[in-house]
Amino acid sequence: MVLYKPYSDFLTEHAVDPDKRRYILPQEGARHFIDIDHYGKYPYTGLPHKWNDAVAKFSQDSLRTYGIGPWWVQIMLQRLTNAFKEKDQSKILKLSAELGHYIADLHVPLHASSNHDGQLTNQKGIHGFWESRIPELLADKEWDFFIGKADYISNTADYIWKRVLESGAAADTVLQLEKELSKTFPADKKFSFEERNGIVIRQFSSAYSRLYNEKLKGMIERRMRQSVYAVASFWYTAWVNAGQPDLTKLANTNFTAEDQAEFDELNSAWNNKTSVRDHE
Repeated sequence: MVLYKPYSDFLTEHAVDPDKRRYILPQEGARHFIDIDHYGKYPYTGLPHKWNDAVAKFSQDSLRTYGIGPWWVQIMLQRLTNAFKEKDQSKILKLSAELGHYIADLHVPLHASSNHDGQLTNQKGIHGFWESRIPELLADKEWDFFIGKADYISNTADYIWKRVLESGAAADTVLQLEKELSKTFPADKKFSFEERNGIVIRQFSSAYSRLYNEKLKGMIERRMRQSVYAVASFWYTAWVNAGQPDLTKLANTNFTAEDQAEFDELNSAWNNKTSVRDHE
């Protein structure tokens, strides 16, 4: 879509705004995940996919405790659709960045598991290992994210629930394969001091990371590719559902002082962050 390419830097920077908001807004965390295994076994037929039906069965408080990710994606999609209808460029860009974050989260298996950071199986840190360490090591040089054009998704709720079920089904594999590898890999070579973002830190070694990625048989790259496709297709779907407005004739092309104040508040919260649930 003609709108997004010139603002790729903005979209990249502000895609993490939902994570920053966790340190300001207590209810933000639940929007990033769903502990799907809390509701039984795959395919979790006891959990209604329609919000009102789920509330009637489990209550809002219970649903929020175990995550509302797939339902929140639908809310954000509607907000983006409305922004396209209003032809409000600043809203479109902000909401597009944030919707992309929530969709991407639900493609991560451990965002659909109560054992979200291996805390139940003595695998603390596996969340960041899967989600950050391996992509940072391999994505730029070895992975391919050219996935073709976006498509219109006629049933976005069904689509995102399918991705959630896939994530939930893959969570056990993510945990089990790392557990098996840890038993056979030399303990003194599992971690190393390597550079990240210009700082040398202790992290999973490159050798261990590569071997784990091999055991996953391309899962991380595959889920990231699916995520890229889903984000682009949800953006496109919002635009189509809004009546396909002319993206060269949008209003509010500059961010307001209020917008900037919000960005500053999020950055301040992020820079002074305290601990929250890893999995959010």
